[in-house]
Amino acid sequence: MKTKHDHSAPPRRAPRAPRAPRVTAAAGALAAAAVLLGGCTMAPTYQRPEAPVAGTYPAVPAAAGGSGGVAPAGKPATDTGWREFFPDQRLQQLIATALEYNRDLRTAALRIEEARAAYNIQSADRLPNLNGTLGGTRAKTPRSVSTTGADITGTRFDAGLSISSFELDFFGRVKSLNEAALATYLASDEARQAAQISVVAEVAKAYFTERAFAEQYRLAQQTYEARARTYQLTQQRVEVGASSRLDLRSNETLMETARVAALTLARQRAQAENALTLLVGQAPAAAASGAMASDAAIDAMSAVPEGLPSELLARRPDIRAAEQRLKAANANIGAARAAFFPRISLTAAIGSSSPDFSGLFDSGTGSWSFVPQLVLPIFDAGRNRANLNLSEVRKNLAVADYEKTIQTAFREVADALAARTYLGDQVAAQRAVQDAQADRLKLLQLRFENGVASSLDVLDAQRELFSAEQSLVQARLLRTTSAIDLYRALGGGLK
Repeated sequence: MKTKHDHSAPPRRAPRAPRAPRVTAAAGALAAAAVLLGGCTMAPTYQRPEAPVAGTYPAVPAAAGGSGGVAPAGKPATDTGWREFFPDQRLQQLIATALEYNRDLRTAALRIEEARAAYNIQSADRLPNLNGTLGGTRAKTPRSVSTTGADITGTRFDAGLSISSFELDFFGRVKSLNEAALATYLASDEARQAAQISVVAEVAKAYFTERAFAEQYRLAQQTYEARARTYQLTQQRVEVGASSRLDLRSNETLMETARVAALTLARQRAQAENALTLLVGQAPAAAASGAMASDAAIDAMSAVPEGLPSELLARRPDIRAAEQRLKAANANIGAARAAFFPRISLTAAIGSSSPDFSGLFDSGTGSWSFVPQLVLPIFDAGRNRANLNLSEVRKNLAVADYEKTIQTAFREVADALAARTYLGDQVAAQRAVQDAQADRLKLLQLRFENGVASSLDVLDAQRELFSAEQSLVQARLLRTTSAIDLYRALGGGLK
């Protein structure tokens, strides 16, 4: 019998704690291999489609009797800031306010934040998620299933670190999804820039449209007041028998026609101001003021060098956005292809377990688990094949959208160049018509006073002059808006 101090029997060794570092090293090696192999991708090599447009813009011959428009000069549109392009101080204030408060731009900015968050979520899948765990379990095992034939009540506490279902991206599925999310984010940013260009152009066009209606209204009001005076004089002449009732009714018709035109233009001006307020995002701080752009100012706006169609690929953010969407569709094909191959995931944990919470981190309580898993697709009822077909169709749709965006941009520039070629001469011709009608009216009034011409001839000349004045304002507005369209079509308006 051994005494208390008997050392003849070897001492009992405490159970050795598991060597968790080896498992950790193995898991780390697998994770490192996944990172290295994650450089692989099954996405098709991206190739930018050929631009489906000609190498130059269509030649626009000068019309007979025309000068051929404004000769291009100065900096490209992308290097010309909107403050430089629009020197009108009130217009600059409206554009600056719109860039801050316009709801379309606010929506585009939020779309960027949405795409950035989605990209960050997708990027997180490329690295393992490390979680800390702390838990306790108390359970009872009835005697009917107990190995001891008696009820057993057990308590267990666990603490540790774990990696849950980290996919080893051997075939580039996660990488392809990450590239698709990045391209979507970049497309959203390009879309915001395109929206800014559009807002700058639309605010400028709405501003000059409102100013044109104000100019037309002023002319109509002046014409109405002049015709009202003529009507009153004719009415007095009728009362003394110097004019007929036919002259009176003809003057009345002309006066009321000018009144109708003035009221119509007043309504159109108010609606144009409402449209401008919507674009700006809030009511303008100052009342409507200012004048239409002068011919010299329109010449300066129109003299933007157009460059070559190939330069639009770099200038236009809407084209760049379409290309990013194409890249995203291309990357999604890689993810769809990788779905045909085995998916390997890793779950691992290291920590300690103890029946007592106070002894949770004592020697000999170490625990670990290592659960690699391989999932091999065998039968999916054609789901993976359909997903691959869907990805390829969406890429083809993205190609068509990209090509359509280029063609639309090409047409917008070509239309604006045609307008630049002809509208300057059209305005000059319309001004000549107005001057001729004004001179014709003066001559007919002299002839009428001398009894050579009839009052109907004078009334007809007044009607033609009023129409010529209104047409001149419309032609000048059309030339202004076409110059803005050219600036926008060439990618101007970001700075």
